[in-house]
Amino acid sequence: MNTRHIVKLLLKKQLTLSIAESCTGGLICHKLTTVPGVSKSLKEGIICYSNTSKIKRLAIPKRTIEKYGAVSPQVCRLMAENVVKSEKSDLGLATTGIAGPSGGSPEKPIGLIYIGLYFKGKTQVNKYNFRGTRTTIQQKATAESLRLLRKVIGRA
Repeated sequence: MNTRHIVKLLLKKQLTLSIAESCTGGLICHKLTTVPGVSKSLKEGIICYSNTSKIKRLAIPKRTIEKYGAVSPQVCRLMAENVVKSEKSDLGLATTGIAGPSGGSPEKPIGLIYIGLYFKGKTQVNKYNFRGTRTTIQQKATAESLRLLRKVIGRA
């Protein structure tokens, strides 16, 4: 994934971005911050790994997490929508999932990832089932997040 191209598009279109990462643990922000000049667009990158963090930092209702689980399209949607609020960013990107090697279940297997992107009042949440090691799953989720971001800002 060419992060340089993504940053160039963000800067050209004067768009700002905030990111809430759970299962990717900061990898998306790391990839973007390797590109000089990204600080003009990247407003915030937070790692909301625990449920408590999602509740306190992103204002995800506790009842939503209890009802659907932290790894759900409902929580991912709220993560993407709420991360834009503190910095008033144009785009909000979020990831939540189960990278393994433990924590999976028949309903929510290891490799289940949700990626959400908020832009112009609309939120898209995509579901993925990746295979591989923890690191591989995190890398795949990061690459897919960046692909989605590039696609959406390319159309802006």
